[in-house]
Amino acid sequence: MVMAKSMPVNTIAAIVGEHDTRIWRIINHYVEQSRKQEDYSQVTTVGVDETASKRGHNYVSLFVDLATSKVLFATEGKDATTVKRFHDDLVVHHGEPSNITEFCSDMSPAFIKGVTDNFTNAHLTFDKFHIMQVINKAVDEVRRQEQQEHPELIKTRYIWLKNPQNLKASQRNKLEHLSLSKLNLKTARAYRMRLAFQDFFNQPAEGAELLLKKWYYWATHSRLQPMKEAAYTIKRHWSGILRWFTSRINNGILEGINSLVQAAKARARGYRTSKNLISMIYLISGKLNFSLPA
Repeated sequence: MVMAKSMPVNTIAAIVGEHDTRIWRIINHYVEQSRKQEDYSQVTTVGVDETASKRGHNYVSLFVDLATSKVLFATEGKDATTVKRFHDDLVVHHGEPSNITEFCSDMSPAFIKGVTDNFTNAHLTFDKFHIMQVINKAVDEVRRQEQQEHPELIKTRYIWLKNPQNLKASQRNKLEHLSLSKLNLKTARAYRMRLAFQDFFNQPAEGAELLLKKWYYWATHSRLQPMKEAAYTIKRHWSGILRWFTSRINNGILEGINSLVQAAKARARGYRTSKNLISMIYLISGKLNFSLPA
């Protein structure tokens, strides 16, 4: 099984002189047998995110124990039924749905519904990375609209989306020039809102909601429609954003696992079936104990 993690199955098949479909049958068999021995009775904090399984709109949803960085369950799709399937799989593996007190996800309505319906004791925290994606998308939309009148903004997309410390010297100079120019750019104002929102997560918990209210007022009165729309999205997910100051959880672990999965998929040039991909996910990040024949 270690070999299957480190090299593509078709390569292993060529080495041992066997068809890859038989190798996959062996892998799938032992993954299924190992998962039957899993005990999820101690799981209390879960993160969920999707990863692309094929080109187009094909996804696999991953459910991870955030305390141990372990993939608990992987399944096709990214709708609310994936959460129900996780609920049922948790029970099969001696887990208690009522013991799940913290759940982290993006702001997908499907995941929100799935968690709300199936894990009634769970508080939902929205992942900071996905929240910032909403803000970044709005900033970029302001820039895209404004560059029609201000060609200086063409090819400056990334200087507004990266953190200042991650910019090259030339990019920092460009950013400073545009931010301080007499053009009074709308993009510069949107950028300042982005930095302020990002800094919100560094504030003490007791003042977090007041700061968020101030940011919301600023954005909704900015006369920058993309920023106003982003603020309305934040408002709709208010409690799950503020929950971070209690739970302190995010889906960074899932982003790392997703990178490993996509790297394995690239080495293999894709997987013939979603079942094969899911087995590989368990091999990479399921931390399974295999009882292999001697």
